[in-house]
Amino acid sequence: MPFFKKPLAGPGFVILNVIRAMNIVSLIAVIVASFSMLVKTFVVSKFFFFDAVSHVITAFLSLFLLLTETPLFRSYFARNWPLLSPTHGFLTLGILMAILGVSVLGNLNKEATSQASLGTSYWRIVIASGILVLIMGVANIFASYIFRIKKLGVTARQVRAYGAVAAQKLPLPVSMMNSPSPSVRLDAKLRPFGLARSDTVPTSAGGMRMNDPRRNISAPINNNPDQFVRFDSEETIGKPDLAHHPALVHGERF
Repeated sequence: MPFFKKPLAGPGFVILNVIRAMNIVSLIAVIVASFSMLVKTFVVSKFFFFDAVSHVITAFLSLFLLLTETPLFRSYFARNWPLLSPTHGFLTLGILMAILGVSVLGNLNKEATSQASLGTSYWRIVIASGILVLIMGVANIFASYIFRIKKLGVTARQVRAYGAVAAQKLPLPVSMMNSPSPSVRLDAKLRPFGLARSDTVPTSAGGMRMNDPRRNISAPINNNPDQFVRFDSEETIGKPDLAHHPALVHGERF
């Protein structure tokens, strides 16, 4: 559906931010459910240590994914977890959230986390968090492909951050900058003029490029220094004689 990409960039800003809020709510619900099951594990399960570790890992993974949905530690995620940074979409986030949902719902088959052990209130929290995070994981996977602008290299996360002007806020993709076709690099339809122009200059047949587009332009060269001498030798034009002015001619009136 490439013809839907550009019109959806504007509404995508609103839709993706709503999904973002739902992601945060679902991940918080998983954290609460994990700690609820953790408490019951110590009471009922004989192998409480391993069950407890699995619930702790689930809770910390949910907290980790929750931080990727906030403005915190952006440089850290961009440097160490690029698949969860703005340069990539929601595919990794969606897959991990779906796995969390399956893991939480799978715990309902155990005696320690059954409805009788947890109680109706906590059991509802567990099943609701599992279903919600699973649905949101699938929604993030689809949103990553629907709202991205592949032609411009704009990810769904960048659309969520900038909306319809995401293509203008971001630099040209490396694949477009290194394209052998000048029409690809300079296509005004893809970028505004200030971003569409290329600042690289071909220098030799080897294909090397310079980052500085400025040239060393010399001063004008005068090969015939005597061509303007005749103008210097002529008399300077003086003030015209007013005696012949029509206003001073005898008999004329104005």
